[in-house]
Amino acid sequence: MTAVRTPGVPIVDNGELVSTNPSTGAEAGRFPVADPAAVTGAVDRARAAATWWAGLGFDGRRAHLLRWRALLARRITELAELCHREGGKPVADATVEIVSAIDHIDWAARNAKRVLGHRRVRSRLLLAEFSAHLEYQPYGVVGVIGPWNYPVLTPLGSAAYALAAGNAVVLKPSEYTPAVGQWLVDSFAEVVGEAPVLQVVHGLGDVGAALCRSGVGKIAFTGSTATAKKVMAACAETLTPVLLEAGGKDAMIVDEDADLDAAAEACVWGALTNAGQTCIGIERAYVVTPVHDAFVAKVVERAARLTVGDDGADIGPITMPDQIETIRRHITDALDRGGRAALGGADAVRPPFVHPTVLVDVPEEAPAVREETFGPTLTIRRVADVDEAVTLANAVSYGLGSSVFGRRRAVAVARRLRTGMTAINSTLTFVGMSTLPFGGVGDSGFGRIHGDEGLREFGYARAVTRRRGPSLLPATTFDRTPEQVTRIIKIVQKLYDRRA
Repeated sequence: MTAVRTPGVPIVDNGELVSTNPSTGAEAGRFPVADPAAVTGAVDRARAAATWWAGLGFDGRRAHLLRWRALLARRITELAELCHREGGKPVADATVEIVSAIDHIDWAARNAKRVLGHRRVRSRLLLAEFSAHLEYQPYGVVGVIGPWNYPVLTPLGSAAYALAAGNAVVLKPSEYTPAVGQWLVDSFAEVVGEAPVLQVVHGLGDVGAALCRSGVGKIAFTGSTATAKKVMAACAETLTPVLLEAGGKDAMIVDEDADLDAAAEACVWGALTNAGQTCIGIERAYVVTPVHDAFVAKVVERAARLTVGDDGADIGPITMPDQIETIRRHITDALDRGGRAALGGADAVRPPFVHPTVLVDVPEEAPAVREETFGPTLTIRRVADVDEAVTLANAVSYGLGSSVFGRRRAVAVARRLRTGMTAINSTLTFVGMSTLPFGGVGDSGFGRIHGDEGLREFGYARAVTRRRGPSLLPATTFDRTPEQVTRIIKIVQKLYDRRA
């Protein structure tokens, strides 16, 4: 008997995960669901493949990864169309996502040797007879649990860096976007066919849980804060290290000397791109009184121009149908608490779409301000000054990204924000900067992808000392004499018993 389908909601039918478009209900693909034995089998194969992959060295892996990068560059349009067909994302948004992912693959491949390769470290006087060395060893197998909202960029932000570091990867894509995950793994196999270095396992949350318990060396997870806690708890059973990129409630601060046109343009993009389904999307704006009204007007004017729909629209459907009720609740509650809809409102929710909604005068205790909405909505609050704006921006439990618009005080304000990333006079730009780490604090998780720090997440530091001569101050031996101990004390006191 075939299961009843709701557009966009993944179902398991006769052992297969069925993915459908959230707008049309058209089937995007069917994929075998992995049971615990299949997950374990994938990890076992990956462990063997990791030995071969690590043995290639940094230069060998770089060559393979750059060929994969070239393949993705040639097939951007194909992958973007698949992202649209499966998740409803506008093709233009999907294209931007893929382009960024390609750049990250390129950077990770080219920089892994510099960041993780063997290097000498300066010795200290008390152990001058030894040389010091540092290197990073791969974990072996890394499990990547990816999200549906950015099904290319986000999982590859972990997978590409893990691969460059010498690990094999088992990817568990979101059940909402399995076709994209499968496409990525299949494309990698076209350039690396010698061993199953990158594999995929499909299914619902139980498959992700099985991956956490499968004996991988590390788990990299992106998703909600609630699910991140479950992942961490499962990994704690075996002390499997985790990298968690969870939710956000990112704020923008607009100072009185900001370029309001640029701020409004960036705010509309940051809040509404991908239908607001962005962990680093702007969900709150704090604007100083002298420019508040003008800023609201400019945001509303720009947001009102955007089209909403399936093919060719600026804003596509809400990919996860259950999220529509959260969006509706936040909007309705904000209005019930005295907030006002400068654009949109309760009738903006028209499943599977939600039209842009800009809310003002919403109390800070409202869910629309404190909880992750994950839809095309924005609250704008008038503040007396940037001090009040910083206080309110930092008042939520999340700490992922942020944005500051202004001139004279922008950098100083940005440094006071409790977030892992900040964009000054722009929004979201840090995610595309492959040289910078990406991640948050608080309920937004911990660990970093991208940049040097992102590469180091996928290798453990190994310290090595090597004797290069006899010990002048023999401390680490039972053959030391009382006279040598006395000499050590005198030298240490001469070195350190003085003011800095």
